[in-house]
Amino acid sequence: MAAGYLDVLRARHAARLLAGTLVGRLPNGTAHIALVLFTRAEGGSYTLAGALAAVYGLATAVGQPLLGRAVDLYGQPRVQLPAAVLSALAMSLLALTGLGSLPQAAVAVAVAGLATPPLEGGLRALWPSVLEREDRVHRAYALDAVAQEVMFTVGPLLVTALVALWSPAAALLVVNAVGVLGALSVVLSEPSRTWRSAPREAHWLGALRSPGLRVLLGAFFFVGLALGSITVAGVAYADDHGREAVYGWLMAALGLGALIGGLGYGARRWAAPPERQLRVIVALLALGYLPLALTPPVPAMTALAALAGVFLAPAIACSFIVVDRHAPRGTVTEAFSWLVTTFGVGAAAGTAAAGPAVELGSTAWSFGVAGAGGAAALAVLLATGRVLAAPRRTPGAAVKSENDRNGAVEPGFSTAPEA
Repeated sequence: MAAGYLDVLRARHAARLLAGTLVGRLPNGTAHIALVLFTRAEGGSYTLAGALAAVYGLATAVGQPLLGRAVDLYGQPRVQLPAAVLSALAMSLLALTGLGSLPQAAVAVAVAGLATPPLEGGLRALWPSVLEREDRVHRAYALDAVAQEVMFTVGPLLVTALVALWSPAAALLVVNAVGVLGALSVVLSEPSRTWRSAPREAHWLGALRSPGLRVLLGAFFFVGLALGSITVAGVAYADDHGREAVYGWLMAALGLGALIGGLGYGARRWAAPPERQLRVIVALLALGYLPLALTPPVPAMTALAALAGVFLAPAIACSFIVVDRHAPRGTVTEAFSWLVTTFGVGAAAGTAAAGPAVELGSTAWSFGVAGAGGAAALAVLLATGRVLAAPRRTPGAAVKSENDRNGAVEPGFSTAPEA
């Protein structure tokens, strides 16, 4: 298993691109917990914390596809780095001025979200030209998903450590400064500087003209909702047990489960089409979220969190492959950015819903939001099975594109080597 992943990481530029993207995404990956802790430290309620996190998530949802389309049109360096700097400056303004003026705080959070650079979509656009073979690209998707879950584990731990050592405001400043350095590392790399999108058909819907992609996005809205609700639910659970460290344990358990599941998924080739795989994986993911609403004592809850995480990274990795197969030619960054968008909107909705669930009901209710999100994602995939069928290739549609091999086939992408 390890040999296949080492083969990916030994490819020229691969390790740098993966590491730089993960570091660059740190502000986005930790924004929800950072905003919750910052708001609570400033004397705000869980509802206000959830509202600010929702503003950030919704703003990110708007900005990601727009910036992703700009990357497809103008290249990565011209978009990614300026966006990262603007986002960091906006979040720094919030950290330095606090919540004294709620409208100003909301605007700062909105600008930070709008300007979040589409590094995720950019990385997945680069993998085919860097790795060249289909099996290595698919393994890179799994590695990407695993690394993302590690970031979602390490990131909150870093934030909580910075909060404990300094303050929530310092955590916001440090995390966003580090994020700019990560984006800088990516855009200075040769693959990022030389990448160009394949020619695209002019259409106002862009990547969204693919029905299969729209179905996938609908399902992953609810996956995001489940994950977003766990952020607030985990903090509330830690408060109930009187120890802030409990939150870190729960997030670490989720990350460990995702690490195990993602590495196992990417280590082998699966015979079933990715669309069918995704339905099975999301069903298991939903089953993993439901027991969290029991809120047992900390040891059992930590074990349940690890179990819930096992199928998250495989679901994300499989979704990358499905996006790759369904997105129209020349929209590779935009298509992956739409996945980030819907996931972010779902996470914002889950965060916003979990806050009132804690205050009006209990911590168990907030974890119930996660279970409901997983069940809804499965329902979407089951109800639209025919739409999310394997895309048909159009004979004679292949065109060579040195820097965007994903854009070689219409209506779906193929990462298979060209003859």
